[in-house]
Amino acid sequence: MNPPNILFLFSDQQRWDTLGCYNPAMDFTPNLDQLAADGARFANAFTCQPVCGPARACLQTGLYATQTGCYRNGIALRPTAPTLADHLHQSGYETAYIGKWHLSCTGDKPVPPALRAGYRDHWLAADTLEFTSTGLEGGFMFDAQNNRVDFGGYRVDKQTDFVLDYLNNRESGRPFFLFVSWLEPHHQNAAGHYQGPPGSKERYRDYPVPEDLRALGGGDWAREFPDYLGCCASLDANVGRIVQALKDLGEYENTLIVYTSDHGSHFKTRNGEYKRACHDACTHIPLIVRGPGFAHGQVIDKPVSLIDLPVTLLRAAGIAIPPAWQGSPLQRLTTSDSERLAASSAWPPDVFIQISESQVGRALRTDKWKYSVRAPGRSGWLHSVAKVYREDFLYDLENDPHELHNLVSDAAYAHVRAELRQRLIERMAQAGERVPVILGRGRYSFLRKS
Repeated sequence: MNPPNILFLFSDQQRWDTLGCYNPAMDFTPNLDQLAADGARFANAFTCQPVCGPARACLQTGLYATQTGCYRNGIALRPTAPTLADHLHQSGYETAYIGKWHLSCTGDKPVPPALRAGYRDHWLAADTLEFTSTGLEGGFMFDAQNNRVDFGGYRVDKQTDFVLDYLNNRESGRPFFLFVSWLEPHHQNAAGHYQGPPGSKERYRDYPVPEDLRALGGGDWAREFPDYLGCCASLDANVGRIVQALKDLGEYENTLIVYTSDHGSHFKTRNGEYKRACHDACTHIPLIVRGPGFAHGQVIDKPVSLIDLPVTLLRAAGIAIPPAWQGSPLQRLTTSDSERLAASSAWPPDVFIQISESQVGRALRTDKWKYSVRAPGRSGWLHSVAKVYREDFLYDLENDPHELHNLVSDAAYAHVRAELRQRLIERMAQAGERVPVILGRGRYSFLRKS
């Protein structure tokens, strides 16, 4: 069988519970729900870095953010870093990128070829699409020759038009690797609002608000959540357009499709903006994989990470995984029953998360626990690592799924913190960090925001 095409569909700032297949109350995502029914849905998928640029660097390199050097926004990916697109190109794939890039620090200027991380065959992107366009009125990106390409209308729809143009007009005959990076449902920075399609405030005003937002209060969810859902519904409709195009072209069955996001949104309930925290609202993401090796209608409960996706794509393409790359191929959880049983028993029981900008932070997420630490006196903008961290949060997710009661100073959980502390140190070392000291905390109030 020929190597599969690979289509990576990437939203920005999308919570996991905005898809019907995760949350039946959200009945406006029929295309993604069908994709999940046809493939594998990962119920416990998490980002490895809840900030846009660092998460993207991890996906392109197979390394944690501190290993790439892109530990925060505003740091360009090193041109010499071997990337996912490099490996696929060397194995005969046509490599293409459409949408938001955020890894070159070129702002509203074109991204030069040396800073495109190996995407050689088709390019239509803006480094900071949130500043070269708006959700409602369009804007501009740049093509492979650095020509400005203007577009009007609702941004998700127009970006998808460009995707369909690529799929319908490619002529190489080689398998393709196409990375589609939408900006939605990310807020429009300059406007300070989420920009759903016209009518979103009325259409989605009665949908249930996640319990963590209601319980915490504050934030801007009361005003912004309907438009946020409108963005998510628009993404779903455009996924449907792309899937139909693949079917019309006869490419659907031999295309591996991944749908996920870089992080979620806590709507300013945990800190002064939407992410950069350990809480599930901004770390728990949707992840659907459909295609060769995943077409089983499975729901996988094991904790998985964005860092698992680069090695998953290489395995799907039959490419040897570089020894330095982090993560584990998700195929280990979706193969035959006997193989899956063996892989599940050896699968890591937790996800490791690095947090920057708001803090120099690290977190561990298991089925039952959320454990987070931050470095006292260290700037999350100026520093990527620290020698000393202090315990910040501990949540019992089985009994407190909305992360409202911080147990970090409760003496009854000292043994839990000790076990998680040791495991977090191990995960930090696996990510190439030096072994730190993690200190405990004094008294700490419940319902504290980060």
